[in-house]
Amino acid sequence: MTNSDMIHSNPVPFVDMAAQHQPIQAELEQAIQTVVQRGDYVLGREVAEFESLFAKACGVSQGVGVACGTDAIALGLQACGIGQGDQVILPANTFVATLIGVLRTGATPVLVDCDPQTALIDLAAAERAITPYTRAIVPVHLYGQMVSPSHLLELAETYNLLIFEDAAQAHLAEREGYKAGSIGTAAAFSFYPSKNLGAFGDGGMVVTSEEIVAQTVRSLRNYGATRKYFHTDYGTNSRLDTLQAAILKTKLPHLAGWNADRNRAAQLYDRWLEPLAEYGIFPIENHCGSGHVYHLYVIRVSDFCGCDRLRLQSGLADMGIHTGIHYPIPCHLQPAFQHLGYQPGDFPYAEALCEEILSLPMYPGITEEQITRVVFAIQTIVKSSIGQAYPPAIDAA
Repeated sequence: MTNSDMIHSNPVPFVDMAAQHQPIQAELEQAIQTVVQRGDYVLGREVAEFESLFAKACGVSQGVGVACGTDAIALGLQACGIGQGDQVILPANTFVATLIGVLRTGATPVLVDCDPQTALIDLAAAERAITPYTRAIVPVHLYGQMVSPSHLLELAETYNLLIFEDAAQAHLAEREGYKAGSIGTAAAFSFYPSKNLGAFGDGGMVVTSEEIVAQTVRSLRNYGATRKYFHTDYGTNSRLDTLQAAILKTKLPHLAGWNADRNRAAQLYDRWLEPLAEYGIFPIENHCGSGHVYHLYVIRVSDFCGCDRLRLQSGLADMGIHTGIHYPIPCHLQPAFQHLGYQPGDFPYAEALCEEILSLPMYPGITEEQITRVVFAIQTIVKSSIGQAYPPAIDAA
C-alpha cells in the first residue's frame, strides 16, 4: 500500500458496533422477538437469567440489573451501607459517573491522583488520604485494565476499608487470578452500547457474593419494595429492561472472544507504535497482560512530542480516522463539583493526562490494515509537524 493509498483509504471508525452485531443479527432479533411475544418487559424472565449468567462470568454469586452504570454505583454503595458521614476514596481520573454515584449516597468523596503510566488510581496516594472517617475505596478499572487486586486487598485489610469496584469498562478483565467484580464487597458494571458488553440502550448491574447486598439492591431498584406494594427502603425506579437483558444474554457468550480480539489489536498497536516513543508518543501501559480487555486503547501525546494533541487529533480526522478523549477534564475541575473545594494543581498527574491522552480506534474486528493505517497516519502527522518527510509504509508482516 502506498503512502497516498493509506491517507485516502476508507475511514476508520472509532467504534464499529454494526460490524460486531452483524454475525449474530439473527440471534439478536430472535431474542427481542421472544420478549415481545412473551410481553414481560419489566423484570421479566430474561433479566433473572442474565443476572445469574453475568454474575457467574464475573466469579461471584449474585447479579442485580439496574437502569445504568451510574445507578449501579449509587445503589450498590448504598446497599453496602455507605452514606452520610462516610468518606469514600476514588480517583480524580475517571468518568463523572463514579463521582456522582458516591455523591448520591450522601457520602463525602475524597479524590486522589492516578499513576501516570497506567492512568489507574494511585494506591499510595489513596493510603495517604485515609482518615478515621474513610469507609470505602472505589477503584476504577479504567480502559479495561484492573487495579492490582493484591494491593487493593492489602490496603483494605490494613485500614478496614470496603472495596467497591467501578468495573464499567472492564467486563471479564482479569489480574492476579481475580476477575473484575470479584475483588471487593460489590462492583458496578455499565452496559452502555459501546462497552465491551453493550446493550441497545442504557443498562447496568451490581455484582456481589453478599446475599444481603444483592437483596438490598433489588429492593432499592424497585421503589424500595421487597414485595409488591410493601416498601421497606427509600428506593427508586432503576430496573434493567427485559429487552436489554435479552440482548445482553445473547451477546454474553461472544464476549470472551471479542475481548481476546481487542487484546490482539492492542498488541499490534503496541508493536507498531513503539518507534514513536522517541517522538513522545506513549501507549498507556498494560500491567494486566492478556487480562486487559481494552475497552479503550489510549496513547499519551507528551509535551515533548512536537505535535500537540489537538493537531494530531484533527490531522487524523482529516485522514478519516476517528478518535476520542477519555476524559478531557478531570472530575475535580468540572464546574458541577467546585463545591468539593479542589483546585487546579491538586492532582497533577490526572491533570497532565487529561491534556495528553487520545483514544484510538478499538473494537472487535478491527483489522491489521486499519491499525496499520492509524499508526502510519500518526507517524505522518508527528513527523511532518517537526519537518521530517513521510515515513515509509509499515510492513504489517
